[in-house]
Amino acid sequence: MTKSDPNRVLRRLPIVVGGLGAVLLLINRLLAPEITPSQARADVLGVILSAVLILIGLIWQQVQPRLPEAVQLIGEEGFVLAPDLPEVVKTELAWASHLLLTNTVTRSLVVFYQDKVLLRRGILSSKSQVLPGPILKRVLEKQKPVYLVDLKVYPGRIEFDYLPENTQGVICQPIGTKGVLILAANAPRSYTKQDENWITGIADKLAVTLKEGIGHS
Repeated sequence: MTKSDPNRVLRRLPIVVGGLGAVLLLINRLLAPEITPSQARADVLGVILSAVLILIGLIWQQVQPRLPEAVQLIGEEGFVLAPDLPEVVKTELAWASHLLLTNTVTRSLVVFYQDKVLLRRGILSSKSQVLPGPILKRVLEKQKPVYLVDLKVYPGRIEFDYLPENTQGVICQPIGTKGVLILAANAPRSYTKQDENWITGIADKLAVTLKEGIGHS
């Protein structure tokens, strides 16, 4: 299921009104038994106004950005924490995941740390195990985030089978040197630069908590 663009009607309104006006002017001209000079001037003015409206509508189609189409992610709502975590770590993970789900376009997220899934929250896939593929390994090795703006166009998307199958966009954000925060969005190209900065800050805070709470064992 996709969400329609709320500005679609507004963008098309000038074109519809301009086209309708032009058609009515043509009908009026064809039905008029006699064309007076004043009517001819009014028709010219009407044609100009209709053309301007159509032109404005065409410009709006190009200038106004269209919102990415969002989908309903396939899966069940869930919140799963690794049971053997210290309470302080559980609290921090719960806090961080709540902020990400409520303040960004994230609809599903996974915290993968020291080769273990610590948290899954949001819309969950039926598969819970994370086997790092080339993309996740690169994030861990290079310590740089990767943003897949439109997941379906990337051949490497198959490694994210632990996310909802119709995930539209993915961010893999390093958590220190031992983990990755994996975020799934329900619309392509939907994360802003502000979102990315926000995610980086939360991941850095998680890195400190996990290092102190779990250590390097």
